[in-house]
Amino acid sequence: MILFQFHTDNIKVQIDAYFQDGKLIVDGYDIGKTVEEFWGDSDYEYTTTVFPLDVKKLYPLFNISEDPDILLQQLAARFNTNSCYSDFRNFCDANGIQYESFSWT
Repeated sequence: MILFQFHTDNIKVQIDAYFQDGKLIVDGYDIGKTVEEFWGDSDYEYTTTVFPLDVKKLYPLFNISEDPDILLQQLAARFNTNSCYSDFRNFCDANGIQYESFSWT
């Protein structure tokens, strides 16, 4: 599920949410001239992983049944701006949802 997408001549940004082996993955990449000027490399990638036990804690927060597709729809409805990656992590922090994250250039 695409949470956010942006494209100009100087930068392309895409942030997605999906399930893999029961884990919720929110990841994205920024690529282009603007990224290279800031990071010294033309692409920047980042990911947050919520493991299954903590994924279960998300369903009642959205007041939905334990259906991954519905959860993805709810995430897309709530987290769909340029700051959605950080917003999602802040939401997790505020609600005691544990995750692992990393980034690389």
